[in-house]
Amino acid sequence: MSENRTSMLGALLTMIGPLSMSIYTPAMPQLVHAFGTTDAAIKLSLSLYFAGFACAQLLSGPCSDAFGRRRATLFFLSIYLIGSLLAAFAPSVDMLLAGRIIQGIGASVGVTVSRAIVRDQFAGTEAARILNMIGIMLAVGPAMGPTVGGLALAAFGWQSVFFLMVGFGIASFMVVALLMKETITPDRSLIRPTRLIIAYATLIVDLRVLFAALVLGGCVGALYAQSTMLPFVLINKVGLTPSQFGLGMLMQTGSYFLGSVALRLVAKKLPIGGALIFGLTLAGLGGVLIFLSTHLITPTYLSIMGPVAICSFGMAFVIPDITTAGLTPHPKLAGSASALLGFVQMGCGFLGGVGAAWLSDPLTAFGTIIPAMEFLAIFAYLGFRRAWRKAP
Repeated sequence: MSENRTSMLGALLTMIGPLSMSIYTPAMPQLVHAFGTTDAAIKLSLSLYFAGFACAQLLSGPCSDAFGRRRATLFFLSIYLIGSLLAAFAPSVDMLLAGRIIQGIGASVGVTVSRAIVRDQFAGTEAARILNMIGIMLAVGPAMGPTVGGLALAAFGWQSVFFLMVGFGIASFMVVALLMKETITPDRSLIRPTRLIIAYATLIVDLRVLFAALVLGGCVGALYAQSTMLPFVLINKVGLTPSQFGLGMLMQTGSYFLGSVALRLVAKKLPIGGALIFGLTLAGLGGVLIFLSTHLITPTYLSIMGPVAICSFGMAFVIPDITTAGLTPHPKLAGSASALLGFVQMGCGFLGGVGAAWLSDPLTAFGTIIPAMEFLAIFAYLGFRRAWRKAP
């Protein structure tokens, strides 16, 4: 496939997971009242989505190696549609939780296959350029997610949010069916349990891959983890309406978009590793500001979202290079390596969400967990550099 087609398909597939998260967040406080349940139960619906997303990647990646990228993508998109329909017609919070975890399982294919089809066809700076372009296009969808979700919620109720996901799932299925070409020769022996264990063991013991995954887990995982906290902080603590919250989240995704554009403009002028160092510096700065603002002053929209915007801008500089570096050491295991990166990334988001539910106060959770995750990314990068220096 051409670079442009690969970029467009990669952006579409990568968008499934974040969009299904962001479009849902404005409805979370209302779902507490709709199902007569607690904040913790609705937060759990997002955490279970993360759990399904993270764990299923360990299977969807190898499935794409074994059965082909296109066939695996269509299969998991079908699962995503089933989960969306279950959530839309959920008569109880238990059915909503079941629908969300099934959605997560289906959406897991997006991150793994989008990265794998880039690695299948491109390498080095070309691959990094495509991943950056995917990042630019990816910012547009999730940026509109909370806004569209908030407006749909205000106009038609919480079920409309899930019907939007059903529509997106159908559109994604049709685009993949019509436009995606197979990029590998499938090898069904790769799905055997012993081969899976060997593949993941090979990747985990390679510290270049493991530390790359932890950089993503800390930096991008923080973005996912804070999605379980920000609705309750901005709506319940700051006093925004769901529609205002949806519009307010444009600061996060808009900053990521601007960071992606800035990286594309300056990438050729930066030294090797310069983008990573700059991005992680901003992540650390944003983490410190989040900690200070939540513990020292009364929360306002700017005191919460200003530091989030700094982290998001930096994240755009981190993702392309660290993803390319994590996929480089084992090109024959690109699907499994992409799955491992995604598993750690979403797994950290899941653990952050669980920690937020345990702390109960969303403001305290946000001001403690998110800075800790940003600094996890920084320390993982130090290990990553050391592992590459020792590599043969």
